[in-house]
Amino acid sequence: MWDQQFEDILRRALPYMEPGETILADLELRDYGLDSLGIVDLLMDLESTYGVQFRDESLSRETFATPAGLWATLSSLTGAGPLPAA
Repeated sequence: MWDQQFEDILRRALPYMEPGETILADLELRDYGLDSLGIVDLLMDLESTYGVQFRDESLSRETFATPAGLWATLSSLTGAGPLPAA
């Protein structure tokens, strides 16, 4: 599973998510209000917090489609490891 920092940053980027609502790995982020401007803000927050820079090939709709996809990309940059298989 991802760490609490990731969840906190992600939660701030999702305006339609209710407080206390569970963030599931396969949640469609755009359904919770993540738009193109939100993606830019989220990207900047993640890069700043984790001290990484997303590679150009990582900047795709697929990367930012679900928490699992985003965490997999971020963890490949930080060495945190992917989500365990369900």
